Amino acid sequence: MRNGFHSIHYRLFLLFLFCMSSILLSVSLLYYNRTTEQLHEKISDLSQKNVAQTAGLFTLLYKGYDALSKSLSNNFEMIRLLNETTDEPAVAYINEQTITNIIGSIFYSRDDLVGIHVITDKGKIYNYGNYMNVVDPHYKTTDWYKQLQASSGKMVWLGVYEHSLIDQVEDSPVFAFGRQIFDLNEHKPIGIVLYETNPEPVLDALDNLKLGAHSQVYLMSQDGRFVSSATDPTPAVENLPALPDYEDVMVKQETDRLIVASKLSFSGWWVMSITPDKDLNVELVEMKRYLLIVISILILVSTLIAFIVSRTISSPLKKVIREMRQVEVGNFRGMVNVSSYQEINILVAAFNRMVRRIEELIERVKLSSVSEKNAELQALQSQVNPHFLYNTLDMIYWMLDEEGNEQLGELVLSLSSMFRYSSHWEDGAEVTLAEELEQTGHYLAIISIRLEGRLQIVTDIGERWLDIKVPKMTVQPVIENAVKHGLEPLDRQGILKVYTCEEDNILKLVVEDNGNGMTETELAHLLNSLDGRGPRESGKSGIGLQNLHRRLQHMFGESYGLQIQSYPGTGTRVSILLPLTGEGDLIT
Repeated sequence: MRNGFHSIHYRLFLLFLFCMSSILLSVSLLYYNRTTEQLHEKISDLSQKNVAQTAGLFTLLYKGYDALSKSLSNNFEMIRLLNETTDEPAVAYINEQTITNIIGSIFYSRDDLVGIHVITDKGKIYNYGNYMNVVDPHYKTTDWYKQLQASSGKMVWLGVYEHSLIDQVEDSPVFAFGRQIFDLNEHKPIGIVLYETNPEPVLDALDNLKLGAHSQVYLMSQDGRFVSSATDPTPAVENLPALPDYEDVMVKQETDRLIVASKLSFSGWWVMSITPDKDLNVELVEMKRYLLIVISILILVSTLIAFIVSRTISSPLKKVIREMRQVEVGNFRGMVNVSSYQEINILVAAFNRMVRRIEELIERVKLSSVSEKNAELQALQSQVNPHFLYNTLDMIYWMLDEEGNEQLGELVLSLSSMFRYSSHWEDGAEVTLAEELEQTGHYLAIISIRLEGRLQIVTDIGERWLDIKVPKMTVQPVIENAVKHGLEPLDRQGILKVYTCEEDNILKLVVEDNGNGMTETELAHLLNSLDGRGPRESGKSGIGLQNLHRRLQHMFGESYGLQIQSYPGTGTRVSILLPLTGEGDLIT
């Protein structure tokens, strides 16, 4: 599973899928946010138009009711009869009938009237509406009566009520309004007139404010008192918002509802609409559901495309990697046959040529005599022209660089640098630590690609030590041994640390890994071989840990060389001990 996670196929698949999904989600989110803003602006404009239209409807109702109320308060005959006093019962009866007839003529002039009640300051009451009027005896203590008494002749809207304000028999809903009756000759009030009408026109006007099925509409007094509602007869007053003091229109978007209100110019009352988000966002919910379906389908398509593209790129590279592993164990007979993108085809062709060339070189080396080392080297040099290999690898690198394949180009460049560095070999040759680490970096670059990201490299080399002289090929054999025996077999993330530390005039160049480590028996066997007490073990490069240990001791003395610590399942630490003077400089 870990190897699959670090594979190029898996990584490319995730990269393509992430990029396509990110673009898709970003575009969808921007579209959704923009649509949400436009919809809210549309709803806000619509609500303002609705509230303005509703205010217009109430203005028309007001004018109609105002004209109706003036038909009695300006009726001079009725005012005369209300002021007239007589001791004759017959005359009093005729006057009452005349007043009742005047009220009745107005009552039958409209279909929406429920009752008309004229109350004089002397306590006389004239009703027209229900045939069996039962007047509330405590009407003078009610708020509506006090409001009409203090109205100074202007019409007063009292609001929508569940039953008549004064007739205890009338239990149907009414809309009540009224005004004072003035004696224009003496300029004084002589009573009040109370009209009770069918509340449907008022409730229909309020209903025009509804923006959705769950909208709540209210009629509010200027002091914030609830007057009537077309949806909720008894609303929770504490949930109603405060009305503004210096504005006639209020549009307020809260977290869970939209509040729209408008002030009625003729009465100081407010009409208010409160709409919950679930009504405002019906279109958004549908659009969100549609987007989720489309996004899900597109993500599935993106997943399929990402899988196909990543597989197309990774399959040839996997074949190359498998063949590289065969070359690593000494099998140079296989060839990679793929048909892919142009850059990968060039890489495969270059790899095949390199493998064939290496196979030829190995065959030539096998033909050379092993009796004399110098003869072997001369025979090898006569068969292999290093400059041809450098130029070939450099040519491959530039070809890959032109094609934009930087990773494989860097791989070939690192391989070229390793060949160039190792081919110029002289016994006792010295280089700077910086040069040795640079060469080691090329080797680690190749190993990192081969291990497919399972190797993490951490270096901490003090800058003061970069210019010191060290024997050539000092660090690479140690790192190569750590990678091959400690880190490569791991089924988890490998960590390789290279760092320096100073201790008792000794510079320790430490190579530490978190690999499998060695048992006590294996460690004892290795330490014995370093001291010459066990069989000689050298790496395939020909420069093993034993060779390096002995070269260091030959150059600096028996106190220096390699120091090895290892623990099973934890890792191995190899310290290269180099001498320092008292001032901290390396002895040369």
